[in-house]
Amino acid sequence: MADIITMNAKDAVSGSLGECYVTLDGRRYNLMTAIKFEASYEKTKTEVPILGKVSKGNKAVGGKGSGTMTVHYNAPIFREFLEKYQNTGEDIFFEIEVSNEDPTSKAGRQTILYQGCNTDGGILSKFDAGAEYLDEEIKFTFEKFITKNKFNILDGMI
Repeated sequence: MADIITMNAKDAVSGSLGECYVTLDGRRYNLMTAIKFEASYEKTKTEVPILGKVSKGNKAVGGKGSGTMTVHYNAPIFREFLEKYQNTGEDIFFEIEVSNEDPTSKAGRQTILYQGCNTDGGILSKFDAGAEYLDEEIKFTFEKFITKNKFNILDGMI
């Protein structure tokens, strides 16, 4: 068997070494209460009939960004968004900036800024007498993302 180039285990990025910030009305909050974050961008496609082919092609015609984050249930920010909307009808849009960086990994740092973020709703109150701690999941959409820092190409990938 030929020499196979593989990734070094040290280049896997640690799941807990990240940063998350929320910016609202010019104020930047360190969302150190975050436990888990995931954002994705889904392309909207349409099928394209093509003369001379049995199969249809596919063409992207738009896209949509959405995500979820799990945070410790101990910060008022997202409940304040909901209360302001309830009381005034003014919807709240904000930015989220997420970075991953593991000093052991040669992957380096990745930072993505999500703009036009808007929550789908949220938990107002909760308790669980059997829980070790309380958390909440926040679903959101975003209108644009900007990659501020990209991971490095690891040795052997090219």
